[in-house]
Formats: sequence, structure tokens, C-alpha cells
Amino acid sequence: MNFVVIGCGRVGAELAYKLYKSGHQVVVVDANQKSFERLAPDFRGRTTEGPALSKDTMDRAGLDKADGVAVVTNIDTLNAVIGHTVRTQYPNVKQVLVRNYDPAMRKMLETFNLQLVSSTAWGAERLQELLIDPDFRSVFSAGNGEVELYEFTITPEWNERSISDLISACKDITMVALTRAGHAHMPGVIPTFQAGDILTVSATMEGVKVLRSQLHGVEA
Repeated sequence: MNFVVIGCGRVGAELAYKLYKSGHQVVVVDANQKSFERLAPDFRGRTTEGPALSKDTMDRAGLDKADGVAVVTNIDTLNAVIGHTVRTQYPNVKQVLVRNYDPAMRKMLETFNLQLVSSTAWGAERLQELLIDPDFRSVFSAGNGEVELYEFTITPEWNERSISDLISACKDITMVALTRAGHAHMPGVIPTFQAGDILTVSATMEGVKVLRSQLHGVEA
């Protein structure tokens, strides 16, 4: 596939290299030629120097043939404008992703109806989860962490207790699977927990907070 990465900072350089190593055709765009020095020595994609909002730069980067574009400069407002321009001027691009750095700017970016990836918000969510309870493992994050899949191990205190009692008491929680002795089961197949079971749930941050309180016998 053909991808264009706009912005060759730390994130852009790392993303471009990962895409290249995965076997894709990659073009990296940046207004500063020296920024391309961040690319790994064995990167064999193309680089295009020039202002990203210039049609000449976009054309030279091959946006008319791109399957996806990631806009990852370190300026949120610029990312929003570039993302909007790509989406309107190059309708052939199937996926336009925009980096958000400052959480305070997310609402502004959302007004453009762009697909955002907020590294700051996502990272803060992960750090909070690990600080509060490292036994709750986030295994998949949707959007910018608003809904996630969590795994956690059932403790002896919940042995032989009803699964539905736990799940039904928690809002914004959906059971995905229960793994016992290495074999995963769909919801409803097994009615009660055994110590050592691994429960996988889909939850919001608020939902998992309530679930954590339920498991530890504390009122949320």
C-alpha cells in the first residue's frame, strides 16, 4: 500500500520507518530538509521537502495515489487544516489520520470530523491505569481510549461467585470472554468464576473504575 506521512518529527519518523519495514511504499513530507535526518539509516522510502499546505508539495508526494495519510506535525491547528485539505482535495485517500498533542485542542479538531490519535490523552490513560491497578491490563484501545478491552485475573475471593452478578452491577461494561485453563468461552457459557479465570471486558474508564471497586468490595 502507499502511505504519506506529513511531519518528520519523532512520531513521523518512527511511523514512516514502521510502515516501510512492513513492506509498504512510504513518502515522508516536511518543510525542513534537516528533519529527514531523524529517519532510520536503512529507510528506503521517499522524502518530499516543502510546505504541506502547498498543492505542489502534495502532488510531488503523490497524494493522488495514496491509500492513507497520517498528519503528525507538532502543531495541532496545522494538522487539522492539512487533514481537512487532504480529505477535500484528494477524495481518493481512504484513510486520513491526524495527530493531536494538546488535549485542550481535541474539540477543535473534532469539529473537522477528523480521525484523531491523541498520544497525550492515550498515554495519560495508560499511566493512570497502571498506577491505580496494574492487574487490569488494557489489551485494545478504540478511538483515543474512550472504550477499551481489559483483561484481569479473578482472585480467590470471587471463586464460585456468579459472573452475571459482577457484570450486571457495572454500567458501561460488556463481557467479551472468559478464559479458563487456556480456553476462551463466549459470555453465558460458564455461569460462575473460578480463581485464576481471566475475564475480558469492553469498558469505558468510568465503567472499569466501578468494576474495580466491585472486585475489591469497595463502593464506587
